[in-house]
Amino acid sequence: MREIITMVCSECKRKNYMTTKNKKKQTNKLELKKYCKFCKKHTLHKEAK
Repeated sequence: MREIITMVCSECKRKNYMTTKNKKKQTNKLELKKYCKFCKKHTLHKEAK
């Protein structure tokens, strides 16, 4: 059972990416380093609902 989640930039707080994750196997919040087109650099993106 995969669920669609959005990724939010930790610096500018904008929603940039959408991805899926398995809620049963991964219970903690997802954090990835991704490129933010608004900040124009790689930043930490966190899961938002």
